[in-house]
Amino acid sequence: MPEPTALLALPGLGLGPEAWRPTLEHLTAAGDRRADVLVCPGYGAPAHPRRDLDPRAIAEAALARLPAGDSRVVLLGHSASSQLVAHLARLDPARVAGLVLVGPTTDPRAATWPRLQARWLATAVHETPQQVPALARQYTRTTFRAMARALDAARHDAILETLDAVSAPVLVIRGPLDRICPADWADKVAASGGSGSRHVTLAAGAHMVPLTHGHLVADAVAGFLTELDQQDASDQPAQLS
Repeated sequence: MPEPTALLALPGLGLGPEAWRPTLEHLTAAGDRRADVLVCPGYGAPAHPRRDLDPRAIAEAALARLPAGDSRVVLLGHSASSQLVAHLARLDPARVAGLVLVGPTTDPRAATWPRLQARWLATAVHETPQQVPALARQYTRTTFRAMARALDAARHDAILETLDAVSAPVLVIRGPLDRICPADWADKVAASGGSGSRHVTLAAGAHMVPLTHGHLVADAVAGFLTELDQQDASDQPAQLS
């Protein structure tokens, strides 16, 4: 039997590894799945003022940091980091078994600053207030200047065009109260993925579900990973007895 597919999660804009912790702890509780978190400039790490924060440029720089070895990897993106993992899959398709995009951005209908702000405010009222101190620490660590520059670049990046060149299956996950990633946009993103791609709306939560509803995200991802592992097993050549 092949080894279970490894997981590599990229935090959303301004967020750090702790934003994925509730989800990854549920996914790795059985001890048979390896998971790491990769932070990038603007996405968990500050950025030099001259650093190119275009999603493709960030992905190109992150390629060398994919897990070593022959095992394939499932990339998990949240919000704007969904655009990063889409570019990673396009740049290194042989290594990527699948993509999990949670609340992916950027819907072209909300690419302007006023519309982005309107969707953010419509979503924020449904978020859990208890997460605010943790978010403030993460945003301060990444720096608001890096976040603003990264968001300005991300809003011009066409994730549908990137995914059109990706053959790996894509699982799109969103909370039912997420106005940043409405259901019809999630459907479009999933439709741009490879065979077996789909969209799942969770039973609860808004945009920050990897942090606030990690168990629900983990359950959705676990089913997707099982399908990928079964597909990998079926693709293995039969062994002679």
